[in-house]
Amino acid sequence: MPRDDTHSIGAPRKNPDSFDALVVGAGFSGLYQLLCLRDRLGLSVRLLEAGDGVGGTWYWNRYPGARCDSESHSYAYYFSDQLLQEWTWSERYPEQPEILRYLNYVTDRFDLRRDIRFGARVNSACYDAAANRWQVTTEAGERYDAKFLITAVGCLSSANIPNIPGLDRFAGDWYHTGQWPHRGVDFTGKGVGMIGTGSTGIQAAPAIAQAAAHLTVFQRTANYSIPARNAPLTAQFKRWAKANAAELRGVMHATPNGHPFVICDRSAHDVTPEERQAIYEAAWEKGGLQFRAAFRDLLVDKAANDTAAEFIRQKIRAVVKDPATAAKLADIDHPFATKRPPIDTGYFETFNRANVTLVDVRATPIECITRDGIQTRDGTEHKLDVIVFATGFDAMTGPLLRMNIYGRDGFALSEAWQAGPRTYLGLQVAGFPNLFTITGPGSPSVLCNMPVAIEQHVEWITACIAHLRERGFERIEAAPDAVDRWVAHVNGAANATLLPQAKHSWYLGANVPGKPRVFMPYAGGMARYRETCAAVALNGYEGFTLSF
Repeated sequence: MPRDDTHSIGAPRKNPDSFDALVVGAGFSGLYQLLCLRDRLGLSVRLLEAGDGVGGTWYWNRYPGARCDSESHSYAYYFSDQLLQEWTWSERYPEQPEILRYLNYVTDRFDLRRDIRFGARVNSACYDAAANRWQVTTEAGERYDAKFLITAVGCLSSANIPNIPGLDRFAGDWYHTGQWPHRGVDFTGKGVGMIGTGSTGIQAAPAIAQAAAHLTVFQRTANYSIPARNAPLTAQFKRWAKANAAELRGVMHATPNGHPFVICDRSAHDVTPEERQAIYEAAWEKGGLQFRAAFRDLLVDKAANDTAAEFIRQKIRAVVKDPATAAKLADIDHPFATKRPPIDTGYFETFNRANVTLVDVRATPIECITRDGIQTRDGTEHKLDVIVFATGFDAMTGPLLRMNIYGRDGFALSEAWQAGPRTYLGLQVAGFPNLFTITGPGSPSVLCNMPVAIEQHVEWITACIAHLRERGFERIEAAPDAVDRWVAHVNGAANATLLPQAKHSWYLGANVPGKPRVFMPYAGGMARYRETCAAVALNGYEGFTLSF
């Protein structure tokens, strides 16, 4: 088949809206992908971003208390030693404004802004097989085409607003935490109702309670949470992190979750109850996600997990003064860390405030939203001025499906994923040539420190496109049999853990009515996944079909 030199990689562009590659999304993923394709491979690239600035998740999520749950020295790009030395974080867990400043710094540091089109929300992407081009349109009617389409839309960017009857008649204001007004929200003197007690609600509740006249928290699912023990970084730690960047990078690349700590190689059954209690106490005082690393078998052995779960329940009962409220908060129906395990700053303590009420919506479900508030099934109307939906996202698949992607012969991604997402390595979908999905379903993504997963995916995609370019290949596509094998492997990896036991987890899509119940991220660990991807590339991109 003759090559189409008009559109070959690196060829001069005749149409100003025609590029070698289009990248969608200007968060951690998209910015690094733009840098790699443009500066390392010399391709013409346009990045399309729905918002008016860079930041991705951290552009949209500006709710009170928004903060990263990865430690700042690990929540950063590690591809540039110079960048690591230039930037200094201020806190153990950085707040949203600081992360946004960091991503703007990176954008300007590498002159990325000139190749980003802001205010460009993609509403369709169609593959033209005859031209081997992706045709992309935006809500504003702009049209682009490119040989390669790389989605960097994030796993948590499609807001999930529950369909509760009566929202349209509510006389007050309502907000979703993932679509927070940039001007902020003043809760002073107001009655606020917050629906949702996942990681976002756990961050937002203490901040809202400090400002509002009254906060009513509507809890469907009680949740574990570990204190963050956040604090300003000492000058000594800042120097240590910069001096040991290479070692930290090595640890993050070698561990299952991509964090800068190693899981202890001991079972919860190897120690006495007194020793185990002391280990948990030390981890609780240290705070943060490292609590999960106290024992190696917490996610694979239910009896081991029960020891951690009961320890945290005891802490909740000790912190929360009202026994009835404590009982509701400690009535957790899933193993520890089988849902995304939050970390917090004063979450359980918030329920000791006189201006905070907890409503158990399993016992008394929300019936409707009225003009003046929220009514539960027992007939109680909770009077509210503001409703905050901390109800999360249509995770992992939602951001991709809402782009209306059509592959070969008009095959819709929504049809391909009707029974749940099917990918090879979380990178490609059969029937969609030259489409890459950064941290797509079937990759470690949300089970990992995200920048680590992002860098690995971006660098793999960049090397893959370089391979195609060097050998004259025009397209690459996941083979259907490879997709079948990978989906089976992803399911097997999940079932080897306790993760699927949280039946209402967004890992399974259970927070979105009608969404297929499929465990979406890869639970086999980031280190193992990295080795698999490297082996696939080394074996001539085994499992992919490359063609001229």
